[in-house]
Amino acid sequence: MKRFFPILAITLGAFSSRAELVTYPAPAEAVMNDAFTVEARQGSEWHPVAVYNVKVDEVIDTKHTVKNTSMAYFDFSGTVDVRVISRKQHVDEARVRPASYGITPSVSGDTLTFSLDRPRLLSVEVNGDIFNNLQLFANPIDGNRPANIKKFRKNRNNIYFGEGYHKIDTLTVKSGMNVYIAGGALVDGVIEVVDAENVKIHGRGMVYPSRKMGMQVRRSRNVEIDGIFTTQCAVGGSDGVKVSNVKVMSYYGWGDGFNVFASNNVHYDGVFARTSDDCTTVYATRKGYVGGCRNILTENSVLWADVAHPIMIGIHGNVEHPDTIENIVYRNIDILDMKEKQLDYQGAMTINTGDNNLVRDVTFDNIRVENFRQGRLIDLRIFYNKKYCGAPGNNIENIRFKDIVYNGDRSEMSLIIGYDESRKVKGVHFENLMINGVKIYDKMPGKPGWYKTGDMGRIFIGEHVEDVTFE
Repeated sequence: MKRFFPILAITLGAFSSRAELVTYPAPAEAVMNDAFTVEARQGSEWHPVAVYNVKVDEVIDTKHTVKNTSMAYFDFSGTVDVRVISRKQHVDEARVRPASYGITPSVSGDTLTFSLDRPRLLSVEVNGDIFNNLQLFANPIDGNRPANIKKFRKNRNNIYFGEGYHKIDTLTVKSGMNVYIAGGALVDGVIEVVDAENVKIHGRGMVYPSRKMGMQVRRSRNVEIDGIFTTQCAVGGSDGVKVSNVKVMSYYGWGDGFNVFASNNVHYDGVFARTSDDCTTVYATRKGYVGGCRNILTENSVLWADVAHPIMIGIHGNVEHPDTIENIVYRNIDILDMKEKQLDYQGAMTINTGDNNLVRDVTFDNIRVENFRQGRLIDLRIFYNKKYCGAPGNNIENIRFKDIVYNGDRSEMSLIIGYDESRKVKGVHFENLMINGVKIYDKMPGKPGWYKTGDMGRIFIGEHVEDVTFE
């Protein structure tokens, strides 16, 4: 059974600021990882938190290598103390990321302790090891849990996966259905929403098939997904999709995290992606979905690309009937890492237009980029990538970078490049771009008058580009 540890006798599901801690036992069939012991407490008693084995991808000498890593989760309100014991490595140094959270663990021997006062999506790392690390997801209390499970199950439109192991092939969710995946549940299979509307998928459990996309929404409307851990979560040909507190981790080829294809009004809030390809994408016509994308918002999230891009917009579309991708916002994002040797596919924040796509009105707001292994900070290019595109892209227009912070020494040169006089990058506006503590702006001290401002931040502003400003 799940373990509730209320302080001051709070009722689950009630709206309250009182402290509560919920942990979940792992199914007997789950693969566990013993690199760390994790415990949490409110008060004096420590409570065990199950630590799962999940897989990630490390590129070593251009070869993909599957690595085992640790993942744990619990729910809480109020404040909670966390204790992490390293079982495989002596702790010489430790860190908890994202760095912007300002969490400095106390280290005693091989034990780390720290406190949380709000839900967090964390990486706990010992001795700089980013593969034998702990992904720790401190969730809010689950307000979507059915108050009466028996009554919930009696409704034919409801599906309930309780604690334990559930082997399925593919569950196709139909209109009006509610699916709940309890904490401590492991669904070994795929859940998809197809040609449906008014669907909810909630819970705290795992949808973790082998080498497959765990969840997807196809040609559907008004869909909510909340709280689940899975491998990938894609949205195609859909409208009105909200994805909240979903965590994805992939390890196989083309293991993107949160794809959007030819969809409108998609909102990602508080998601985590550590992926073996792009973390988040916004594409137009692709994989049988037809049309552009409008009103896509990703906010309050953590991105980690073991391969390719944390953020990628624009490459795929319809050559014969050009698409438009517009009104795209990334806001309050921590980018922990990326590694990509191929110069065509680098960029923490990337817009690469192909297939005659027009991309316009894109905002990157309050993005914090940590010292990634390999790549470039910004890549805005109109190109003709013949491997994936049937034509070069159309314009890139009205792109805003606001409150961007990069602290690191590994970024290769950022690029802003158009294609020709009819396919330009127009209107790129930087406001408060901070690189290693230095603000890059047009009137910054020490900039020679004959320099482009981009030179001061190693941003190459190339041909067929107009109206680039730094404030």
